[in-house]
Amino acid sequence: MNYTLVKDVLDLIEKFEIENLHADAYSQQVDGFKKWIIDNSSNEIDQEPNWEGKENGRSPESVINTLIVHMNRYAKSYSKSAIHGSAFATQEDFIYLINLKAFGKMKKMELIKRNVHEKPVGMQIINRLIKQGWVNQTDSETDKRSKLLDITEKGLMALEQQMNRIRQASTLVTGDLNHNEKMELIRILNKLDRFHQIIYDKNIEAEHLIAETLKSKRSY
Repeated sequence: MNYTLVKDVLDLIEKFEIENLHADAYSQQVDGFKKWIIDNSSNEIDQEPNWEGKENGRSPESVINTLIVHMNRYAKSYSKSAIHGSAFATQEDFIYLINLKAFGKMKKMELIKRNVHEKPVGMQIINRLIKQGWVNQTDSETDKRSKLLDITEKGLMALEQQMNRIRQASTLVTGDLNHNEKMELIRILNKLDRFHQIIYDKNIEAEHLIAETLKSKRSY
């Protein structure tokens, strides 16, 4: 038994009881103790973390960009493992199928934009899925110039065969984060996604993209 840990916990309980003796801000039950620990840990959470190169002036923006790139590469490596030995060529193949399964029929460009791809890349994926017989395209009743995409029974079967490994890959990407950390990460990533989605939907040419995005950022 780790007696040092037991002593530390007892000391923590004693501190909780002393601080809460007259204030009565927390219940004397386990839930009250847990809430007290969370509230008193907030100062540690609010402290600025250290990162490589910080002492040499490396900016938090640089670190965030690097970590996001790393996370994307880690996720791709797990996805590659998840589809190994299957008929899926890339992780985008099953992501497109998952979108069609979840949201139903949609136009080609709607599906491409939902996955934040450029048109040529998205069309390659769509054509590959159609060739596999996983996706069917039909004329739109409201716009004859557009094609509607829908996942086929064969596509559903292909997706179902890999879903267990895909879920395992998704679990690995979140690493050892606890539930609260996952919820906080979702909140932050959603905020970032909303900001960039507005810019993405404007279809700004590459030569003007940075300048226009900086204008939008300054307006916040």
